[in-house]
Amino acid sequence: MKLIFKVIFCVVICLFLGGLSGYATVSEIKNWYLHLNKPTFNPPNWLFGPAWSTLYTFMGISFALIWDRLDKAKIKIFTSKAVIFFIIQFFLNLAWSSIFFSLHLVAFALIEMLILWVFILLTIIQFYRINKIAGILLVPYILWVSFATVLTASILVLN
Repeated sequence: MKLIFKVIFCVVICLFLGGLSGYATVSEIKNWYLHLNKPTFNPPNWLFGPAWSTLYTFMGISFALIWDRLDKAKIKIFTSKAVIFFIIQFFLNLAWSSIFFSLHLVAFALIEMLILWVFILLTIIQFYRINKIAGILLVPYILWVSFATVLTASILVLN
């Protein structure tokens, strides 16, 4: 399969799954989240959609680059440590929304996010070793999750 098709496929999958996760939290953003005490640096709600759409697009491109490189090296994709780390971090990413928004477990969401951060870092390291661009594409993601971790911790303290 050509790289462009892998990119399209991976971006669509990442955006679709991320969108499902976001869709499941919309009602809580307008209700529960609205009434929480938040720090002064809390971004406006409208920013989260475009930010996550961009990050999911970068994740999809990054994953496609790894998939393509592994294909060319004749390495089975699901035997790669890089791919396993990516899948774990992606699952943790999607789970966070439910833990925080649906279950309202802010402390547990913070712990889960710290674990997510570690797996993003592991993914970046592994991706960078295989394809430098794939690793670099995930840097905005870990920066955003770092900010979201501080935001979540602040919400925990304020509430």
